Amino acid sequence: MTGGTDGHAEDHGRVYQSSGDQHISEHHHYGGDGPEHGGPDSVRRPAVGRPPLALRDRSEVMERLRASVEAERAGQVYVLYGMGGSGKTAVACALFQEVTGEQGRVGLWVNASDRASLRAGMLAVAADRGAGDGELLAARNGLRPAADLVWTYLDRSAEPWLLVLDNTDEPEILRDGNWLRTSPRGTVLVTTRRAAARWWPGAELQYIGVLPREDAALVLRDLAPHSGTTEQAARVADRLGRLPLALSLAGGFLSHQVIDPWTMDAYADQLDGDERVQLIDRGADALSEADPRHLVGLTWQLTLDAFEVRGLPEAAALLRLLARFAAEPLPLTLLNHADIAAVLPRARTETALRALLDQSLSELVDAAGARCVQSHGILLDSVSAATPADLVPALDTTAVRLLDAAVPGVPDAGPHDPRLRLLVPHALALLGHIGGPSAADALAVATRLSVALHRTGDYLSAWETARSAADVAQRLLGADHRTVLAARSRAGRALFRLGRYAEAEAALRAVRDAQERLFGADDPDTTDSGYGLQVVLANLGRREESVALLRDTVAGRRSALGPAHPLTLRARASLLEMLPAAEVVTEEGGALLTLPSECDRSLGPDHTVTLGARHNHAWALYLLGRFDEADREIRRVAETYVRRFGPEYPIVLAARQLLSRTRAALGHVEEGIALMTEVVGRRERGLGPEHPFTVASRQLLDAYRSGRWRP
Repeated sequence: MTGGTDGHAEDHGRVYQSSGDQHISEHHHYGGDGPEHGGPDSVRRPAVGRPPLALRDRSEVMERLRASVEAERAGQVYVLYGMGGSGKTAVACALFQEVTGEQGRVGLWVNASDRASLRAGMLAVAADRGAGDGELLAARNGLRPAADLVWTYLDRSAEPWLLVLDNTDEPEILRDGNWLRTSPRGTVLVTTRRAAARWWPGAELQYIGVLPREDAALVLRDLAPHSGTTEQAARVADRLGRLPLALSLAGGFLSHQVIDPWTMDAYADQLDGDERVQLIDRGADALSEADPRHLVGLTWQLTLDAFEVRGLPEAAALLRLLARFAAEPLPLTLLNHADIAAVLPRARTETALRALLDQSLSELVDAAGARCVQSHGILLDSVSAATPADLVPALDTTAVRLLDAAVPGVPDAGPHDPRLRLLVPHALALLGHIGGPSAADALAVATRLSVALHRTGDYLSAWETARSAADVAQRLLGADHRTVLAARSRAGRALFRLGRYAEAEAALRAVRDAQERLFGADDPDTTDSGYGLQVVLANLGRREESVALLRDTVAGRRSALGPAHPLTLRARASLLEMLPAAEVVTEEGGALLTLPSECDRSLGPDHTVTLGARHNHAWALYLLGRFDEADREIRRVAETYVRRFGPEYPIVLAARQLLSRTRAALGHVEEGIALMTEVVGRRERGLGPEHPFTVASRQLLDAYRSGRWRP
């Protein structure tokens, strides 16, 4: 310690390894002479208490800065930018300690968070470099330009220097008086949240982000080594979004528990609750002051307040809206919709987003071929927790409407679209935030998203979306709510496609029984679950049960929706596939075999239901031994499928499998083998070698090759 202590100073400072933009205060009891030159109140020391003992995962940026200073590249300005709590100040502090210790360079540290602090700090720099009391008094009284005085003495400095302008989150104040300049005698290092290059002409910018998982775990282990293993620390780090400020606070909390010490696992479990921001901020209890920059719950409030002062209230409104979604890439197309006007003027959305980007509160990322905006999870949690209650209903309703507009209104079969998967975490996060009447609407959107994923062949995502959405919404709406049951039905349909037949049967049977009890046998939701259940039963070999349930579904849909509704026609088309050959001929008085033409007239030749009817019609013709007709029909269907959906799509493979049967039945066995070899390979890649569809395809291929196959 410095400052003339008597050797019995009482030190209540916090030792920390990595920190965010955090002022860690130390309290020292000095002797009667007070702090000497270079003491805690001097610009010769970083105003952050103790420097980091170990700076994790900043070696690359430190190497760049160190090399530049060592090479005497005078006249350079470096800007470290990133969100609050990312550790910009910690990097600056580490460099400051190195160049003042190892290189003997003069270090000068100024808090530039506001005009008063900047002016006072820079005049202290002038005093340090030799300015006289009269000159300083004239500058303080406005009798001479203060910035000119400071830079005159910096330019005259006999020693090379490093000047740090910390927390420069309002770069406008640097321009006001021309405070930021360059000098051949030294290097300037700025820390800021303001990312736009226009604020820093000629400077070299360096982004400071969150830590990698391994380094984030080490920060916690540095601070609380006895609280858990490295893997347990990594689990905590993941829940903290690997943000240095949050890691420092969490490590401090764990290291200071005496009566009932917490483990890493106990802390991680508590972070899953609704009050994780408050838990994180409890790590600052040992600090002597409640500077908002010390607390993750308040550090960003400084910026939100600044938005109001600068006439940008829509930026705060947009951030509150983003906080209803997940801390994952959110497609920008969601924000470009008229319904956003309920929260902020649509014409001001672009300005609001640019303000968030400029303040490092959000960033633009590319994901799955889509341009997205992303914000840190703890930031979003903090904003959500601080959102006034009277604003929440409009935010919830708007978020649901924006997500609703992004999900296909009538999901149809199509090739895999990775952009749909981007919406999944946002649908689930929205359900987690929402309450009241908007919950059912949010669940309906999530269920429709599951349907859309299902129809692109992404069955795992479809199942996870529907199951997770139903679990969250059930706590709000109850197990018997119509939308909850519909979501569970969709989850059951996806389980079937994943080859988990027993689970699918149990899920769909339970849902259908509840729907029949609550809504009636002919209700569209009941018949939808029945339709899914009959497919499972057929694939379990229980064809009689399947056909009976399918006939009930057809009757229910005909009654509730009408004979020409696509769902009614789809169910009737399934009869073409499920019925034995003899019954296909007599079903509906013989009209079933003309169903493709009926679908064509009602829906058009390219509708998915029409194509499905032709596909199943080809199967019926094959069962009837009309191989030529079946071959022509399924070939046309398969070619259309490939054009629309690509070669990997599940119904494409089903059609090509039937085509292999018709080719073999017509004597072209080698062609059938070639087709089935392709189908087996694609199913193994898409579904895995043990999926029932893959196993059935492989058995058919083996039968072709062994000569055991018969039409």
